[in-house]
Amino acid sequence: MKKSYITNLTSDYASYLSLERGLSKNSVSAYCSDIEKFLLFLGIADENSGGTDLQRVDKTVLEDFIASEQERGLSVKSQARLISSLKSFYEFLVIEKLCENSPAELLEQPKPRRALPVVLSVREVTDIIDSVDLSQPEGPRNRAILEVLYSCGLRVSELINLRLSDIFINDGFVRVTGKGDKQRLVPLGEPASESILNYLEIRSLMPIAVKHADFLFLNRRGHKLTREMIFHIVRKQTLSAGIEKEVSPHTFRHSFATHMVENGADLRVVQEMLGHSSILTTEIYMHVNSEKWRRSIIDHHPRGKATIV
Repeated sequence: MKKSYITNLTSDYASYLSLERGLSKNSVSAYCSDIEKFLLFLGIADENSGGTDLQRVDKTVLEDFIASEQERGLSVKSQARLISSLKSFYEFLVIEKLCENSPAELLEQPKPRRALPVVLSVREVTDIIDSVDLSQPEGPRNRAILEVLYSCGLRVSELINLRLSDIFINDGFVRVTGKGDKQRLVPLGEPASESILNYLEIRSLMPIAVKHADFLFLNRRGHKLTREMIFHIVRKQTLSAGIEKEVSPHTFRHSFATHMVENGADLRVVQEMLGHSSILTTEIYMHVNSEKWRRSIIDHHPRGKATIV
């Protein structure tokens, strides 16, 4: 009797999802599977007791069900879908007048854990930069690109739009135009300054397109570099350095910020240098630093791998 009632109820729910909500077959199947588990969790015996049980369900019961599923290894993504299933199921029950209101409305979707960015060690950054062959025509330019990416923590768009008029070598900083055309001043380290000066000597001998004359980094035809070219340079030098991590230009930005935090830089200062509008965006680098600290303990503690999780 229990199985028959559950089957009939989920069948009607499936029709609602398909016809009223317009969900795909896969989504309907997934939602119905969630609700079958929920009804079994409630221990519904037949139609009469089922209706009564569903009426008595409150937020606590729903949370107990979700917790029971979490114990089975439910992922954050699957938990989010489960909550969506419960909410749509109770919407269906209210429409069908099987319940007066929906306790699922009070459920909050889980916040997905933000993935920590790939970060290079200082040694790895140095190896990538040192892998540039300065004897090649593009060598000084490519080294300057990598030095500036790391020294200033720039986005790719900010790098390719750097102009000669933005570079203040003697004063030791660059003027960066970021998102929303907001400008900021970022200190320029000595290695980056030297690399730019070396590149400028070669750049002065190049044929340069008039409309691109003020852009700092140019291709061999004297045109402004593209984003794709920067990605190509970074990948090429990463391979040359023998580093197996998934490295992109943005990895240099992440590494710059992480190393700043590791060395005690104030988070507000890092925020200003990165051009983040909110300190919340910059706080990810505190988590990167904490994870590295935690990993160090696990790797070096005599019983770390056995006891720390």
